[in-house]
Amino acid sequence: MFTMAKVKYEEELCGAQEDNERQRQLLDAVYKQPRVVLNRADVSEKYIFPERQEPEFPGVKQEEDLEPLQVKEEQQQQPPNIKKEEQLPPYIEEEEHFTELPETGVHLKTEDERQYEENKGAESPSRQQMTNDDSRLALMSDGEDASHAAHTAEDEECDDDVTCPTDGKRWKCSQCGKTFGSKSQLRNHAMGHIGDKPFVCSVCGRSFSRKETLTTHTRTHTGEKPFACSVCGQNFAQRGHLKTHTRTHTGEKPFACSVCGRIFSQKGSLKIHTRTHTGEKPFACSVCGQKFAFKGYLKIHTRTHTGEKPFGCSVCGQNFAQRVHLKTHTRTHTGEKPFACLVCGQNFAQGGDLKIHTRTHTGEKPFACSVCGRIFSQKGSLKIHTRTHTGEKPFACSVCGQKFAFKGYLKIHTRTHTGEKPFACSVCGRIFSQKGSLKIHTRTHTGEKPFACSVCGQNFAQRGHLKTHTRTHTGEKPFACLVCGQNFAHRGDLKIHTRTHTGEKPFACLVCGQNFSSKGYLKIHTRTHTGEKPFACSVCGQRFPTKGNAERHKCAGEKSG
Repeated sequence: MFTMAKVKYEEELCGAQEDNERQRQLLDAVYKQPRVVLNRADVSEKYIFPERQEPEFPGVKQEEDLEPLQVKEEQQQQPPNIKKEEQLPPYIEEEEHFTELPETGVHLKTEDERQYEENKGAESPSRQQMTNDDSRLALMSDGEDASHAAHTAEDEECDDDVTCPTDGKRWKCSQCGKTFGSKSQLRNHAMGHIGDKPFVCSVCGRSFSRKETLTTHTRTHTGEKPFACSVCGQNFAQRGHLKTHTRTHTGEKPFACSVCGRIFSQKGSLKIHTRTHTGEKPFACSVCGQKFAFKGYLKIHTRTHTGEKPFGCSVCGQNFAQRVHLKTHTRTHTGEKPFACLVCGQNFAQGGDLKIHTRTHTGEKPFACSVCGRIFSQKGSLKIHTRTHTGEKPFACSVCGQKFAFKGYLKIHTRTHTGEKPFACSVCGRIFSQKGSLKIHTRTHTGEKPFACSVCGQNFAQRGHLKTHTRTHTGEKPFACLVCGQNFAHRGDLKIHTRTHTGEKPFACLVCGQNFSSKGYLKIHTRTHTGEKPFACSVCGQRFPTKGNAERHKCAGEKSG
């Protein structure tokens, strides 16, 4: 009778073990967790019968309260073996090594298993989708030592007699490979892959896959910035932003470029920098299709289409499309010139101006014209020079329609309409519309003549005067009249000559009203009213109103000589 009862119970026990094994396989499929089996240290025959079985020991810790243990996974699909002891201890021990014995181990269900069976029917569709899809949640590979996996404090606590893992990230996403310290964190992360966004912002309606992300987003509406820098007191809405900011104080730059070795304080900055090596330009303009490596560059470029200039000068009200342009412009009011030349000490308001200036010391001219080969120190100078070959004149006067190849020329020309003369001589007070004209005029006070003729050595205050003078040696007369074909060495002479054909006399005497075709003729005529005679004979001292009259004069002294 005893034997039959024993056989019957063993059959029931085997059936229960098969059910337990199916449940365990189901859990393994869901969580892909290395199998941890807890066994009683001793199961003797007196505990086989239910009526004699001991109650559950109160000193047993549930699996969810235990720290990850140093256990080995089963290599074969066999029931765990039992290590016999002389006496049943008052607590359950974890087997470190299994010895093959014929008895069947009694598997204890964990709290996770019982909770899973109770709640699996009540889970939301999105949770069931995550739980049933093996590709969504996966632990680190079975080959990894369990001692290198750790749970966060919210899942488990370290026991005094168990070594706690130190890396803090046990749960790994099989989609992107990112690791997490707890199962709940991995589940929240997995929602981003399946598109489940159950957390909705009550202000703007935007949806999020994690409650924490919604909380962070809400601060954009409330303006809350709970994370303060302990050094400077600056506040931030996100802990990550504070962490990044802290590096500005510590100088830490943990992210290094694998190509050039340049280091960065932010991972995003490294990602952006990498595009300078790969040439990747993922941001395209929806208007013209131009591509950019950085999202910020696309945003700035878009303003060329919209005309938006959101940055205004607080002094003069001028608006700019870029913040850096406003910053540079502000220096025109403050006079700040923070960029100094290491060679001559000259200061500049812009870093680019200093870079260009430095080439005056080095003689570097990196920009060459593809047509004539002429080289330039500035890219802008090359661009302007190219128009001498193409004939392009993109800048038109809004008053008279005259076109110019250079923006500076248009600006100077506009002053002929407005009468503006912003450049004044510090010696005599005479004003000029061009800075270059003032510079040339100043030489009339200083007597400087920096341009010398290579043939006769005569010096000139202006480069144009030297160029004109050179034609007296070469005989060149490049300016031809379109009416009669007469050639002239000077453009001004051709212009005056043309008026003999047109009859134009634009210069009128303010005294008698007589008109003249050239300013020089008017000047000579004016002396008839003033009596001025600036030209004197070197022999007799007689004075004449014109240079020609003085040269034609033949005095008695010259005849006797």
